[in-house]
Amino acid sequence: MKKITLSLTLLTLLILTSCSKDRDDELAPLAELEIENFIYNGMQLYYLYKPEIPQLGNTFFESTADLNTYLSGFAGPEDLFYNGLVADVDRFSFLSDDYRDLENSFAGVTKTSGIDYGLALDRNDPNFAFAYVRYVMPNTSASQNGVTRGMLFNTINAERLTTTANGDGTYSLSARSRELLNLDSYTIALAEFDSNEDLQPTGVSIDLVQEEYTENPVFIAKTLDINGSKIGYLMYNAYRRNFDSDLNAAFAQFQADGVTDLVLDLRYNGGGSVETAIDLTSMITGQFNGEIITQQQWNPEIQAAFEADDPESLIDRFDNTISDGSAINSLNLSRLFVIGTGSTASASELTIIGLQPYIDVQTVGTTTVGKFQASITLYDSETFRRNDETLNPRHFYAIQPLVYTYANANGVVGPPAGITPDFELREDISNLGTLGEADEPLLSLALDQILGRSYASKNKSGTVFETFGERKNQTATYQRMYIEALPNYVK
Repeated sequence: MKKITLSLTLLTLLILTSCSKDRDDELAPLAELEIENFIYNGMQLYYLYKPEIPQLGNTFFESTADLNTYLSGFAGPEDLFYNGLVADVDRFSFLSDDYRDLENSFAGVTKTSGIDYGLALDRNDPNFAFAYVRYVMPNTSASQNGVTRGMLFNTINAERLTTTANGDGTYSLSARSRELLNLDSYTIALAEFDSNEDLQPTGVSIDLVQEEYTENPVFIAKTLDINGSKIGYLMYNAYRRNFDSDLNAAFAQFQADGVTDLVLDLRYNGGGSVETAIDLTSMITGQFNGEIITQQQWNPEIQAAFEADDPESLIDRFDNTISDGSAINSLNLSRLFVIGTGSTASASELTIIGLQPYIDVQTVGTTTVGKFQASITLYDSETFRRNDETLNPRHFYAIQPLVYTYANANGVVGPPAGITPDFELREDISNLGTLGEADEPLLSLALDQILGRSYASKNKSGTVFETFGERKNQTATYQRMYIEALPNYVK
């Protein structure tokens, strides 16, 4: 087996949605173990947890024949990846059998009716579930048919939403219910809570159609004028590089409005592009250009190569331009209030952790996910890049392994259990409020801190429903943080 030697050259930007030409769907025949060898080689070179997988050791196999014997012991690429090469501590590396779908997901392109929903267990029978509408995307079937935040539904096409017990006390949506939610068209039947907070049908049904849709993550950007205080509110739902200009434009408006405080609402933001997260921290501040935000830690071999040849490439710094070269619109804030929940992960948490050494960051809501590793898309080519002329024309597989973790400028690594809130308040499914309005419970709690108001009365006693999922956990990029700059190594 040809051994891999690491020699660091240059960091080269690779935009995942490369303009390189897609191939026809009719693929040439694959050689035996062709996909498995690609997966193994990518993981063997870049995987963060390589030291924990003995088979990824550089001298573990004495020959190519020995390696292929190992690879042939798995039922296929998925079995090899998840059961042979991913460490037990790794919850986030994944395999895609069609990187075109993966790239669309990174760009916010999905098939949707326009409902972003959360899932909760029926409190009387955990074999059943209900969905609650968290927000509705504009210009979609849901928005056109009157679906609004706070609506509840527990049937699709007259079938109840059901769950599957995972064996560890947790639940997932059943395969049949996922199938119903993925239909091109379906009918939801609305429900409501009665006086005992049990679900009862309302008799109202809504027909929905799912179509391909590109979701702008800059969902709400507005300035609140409260007793003369100009407070910016930004609901940001994903870190997507192709919407950086929209994000920057929102901050230009905050500048023009004279905003002196900002509430950054990341309650449903599972993360995304590291580069966009760096830009967002720079928009919030501006006075720390060039200072360290995060310091990367790769697997030992790549880390050593970086440290020897290009230690600066391990550091992410505040910057003053977005991806298209436009100047960043900065607010120069000295404090920030962030709304976070159990759906807040990865690049969202990087924003919080990265800013903490520089400004006062206070969080409102519930504990975040605790995901502090970045991944990269690896394609089957000599450089593992999409735009390489050697890109394999015989399949569409790609892998998305974790490649580094990070610490902030003070050396603080995010806690695996998540970031605990400074001011705790759980979303009340029976009283979600209107996003962006000053009386919406979580925003109101953040405003209390800014304006020095009492907040004790915000806590409401009542039924707490066990939530267990959301629309986004059915997407490939759910709670993933990724980089678009792949180190260039020579094998």
